[in-house]
Amino acid sequence: MKVINQYIDQTFVSTDQVLEDVLLSIQENGMRSISVSPASGKTLTMLVSLTGAKNVLEIGALGGYSGICLARGFNEEGHLTSLELEESFATLAKSNLTKAGFGEQVTYKTGLAVDSLKALKAEGKTFDFFFIDADKENYQNYLDGCLELAEPNAVIVADNVLAGGSVANPSFLDKQYTENMRKFNEYTAQHPRLTSVLLPIGDGLTISQVQPVRS
Repeated sequence: MKVINQYIDQTFVSTDQVLEDVLLSIQENGMRSISVSPASGKTLTMLVSLTGAKNVLEIGALGGYSGICLARGFNEEGHLTSLELEESFATLAKSNLTKAGFGEQVTYKTGLAVDSLKALKAEGKTFDFFFIDADKENYQNYLDGCLELAEPNAVIVADNVLAGGSVANPSFLDKQYTENMRKFNEYTAQHPRLTSVLLPIGDGLTISQVQPVRS
């Protein structure tokens, strides 16, 4: 899996100094190097562009790597709302998005994402694209929260759903969140309002389209 991803990144992703600087800033600030893979980031950009999404919600900002990838997919009318637990992470992400030219098109909300999702619902906000990449034990809660805010045919993408391949291969050493990801994948695959597929890019991306509610 690692070798395949290295091949994909080397073949399909060009050197990107903006994103390289983001990774460096994450390292310099003592944060974990857990940004999406280069190919996963490019996939996010393509998906936002292909769907024509204008209102994007991200759960988990870290240093802004995925935020830049998402923002690159929409035009000057698009907007990214990013939910981040840590104030310092949101500050760094905002700085990096600003350097990348998207400072006026992103809003950060700090605190528990489950609370922020409820607040957005109370405000009547809706979104046409979602990206989930935060604490794995809450993935199902985040998915449910996104569905409450989703416009018809919205796309929901979740990262790390392969847990290093351990969800599928019993010979792989389980990660702390392996079982959470297994349950999340099954929940997503069987959800009556979602049409979903898992792409083995990076650490796995589950891509779901929200089906309109039938009256």
